[in-house]
Amino acid sequence: LKEVVSEKTAGLMLTNPNTLGLFEEDITEMAEIVHDVGGLLYYDGANANAIMGKSRPGDMGFDVIHLNLHKTFGTPHGGGGPGSGPVGVKEELVKFLPKPLVEKEEDRYYFNHDMPNSIGKVRSYYGNFGVVVKAYAYLLALGAKGVERVSEDAVLNANYLKEKLKEYYELPYDRVCKHEFVLSGKRQKEGKVATLDIAKRLLDFEVHPPTIYFPLIVEEALMVEPTETETVETLNQFIDTMIQIAKEAEENPEVVQEAPHNTVVSRLDEATAARKPKLRWKSEE
Repeated sequence: LKEVVSEKTAGLMLTNPNTLGLFEEDITEMAEIVHDVGGLLYYDGANANAIMGKSRPGDMGFDVIHLNLHKTFGTPHGGGGPGSGPVGVKEELVKFLPKPLVEKEEDRYYFNHDMPNSIGKVRSYYGNFGVVVKAYAYLLALGAKGVERVSEDAVLNANYLKEKLKEYYELPYDRVCKHEFVLSGKRQKEGKVATLDIAKRLLDFEVHPPTIYFPLIVEEALMVEPTETETVETLNQFIDTMIQIAKEAEENPEVVQEAPHNTVVSRLDEATAARKPKLRWKSEE
């Protein structure tokens, strides 16, 4: 990092824990390196459910943070959203925020437009209001101790899965993880079963496949993020399913290579689906 930053460095965007699910233990030193050249450190809150109530990005040295309400705070994640990402900054950056800001005077809330250093008004500055309200209700329902418990359960669940599966799949980074970890299907790929095949086979067990082929630094990556909401029963079901697929990949690879077998449609042409998506249903009549 020291070798690539300079006075031209405006900022660095990181998430902590990182995409491997590992906590960046050198984060304060990284923050100092960026700050020493006049840059800012920006926190991607995608993995915030691993640290809630445990660690604060501001204490790590971050200057700006966005929170993914649709990932961390109980609002819908699947089906395309809607997402919401409120942004918070340290005190010295408040004057640059988009205006108006909501402020409070005694018992009255009001819009403050008197911000001469603001970058100005941005489009849709109310954000996805319904998503924000859901997140607020979620936080009120949990309370401070409940929010901390969310992170504890998310981390516990991820480490439980990791320990149970590392015998059957490659684990490139074998250390205590946070809310997620990354397996590799490299061993299965040597037997002609790709990570995509494993993901498709999971569908036969009515299991939503994890993110695959990401992060790019892990060959045949399987990113597993159980979150805090799974019970030990569903975690064990996932473990048993993944072990069965690993054994099938060795003993009967065709079953995995030709999956899924039990879905309404089999494998789609994913390249065509991405380039020529059909976004609404049309009657064939």
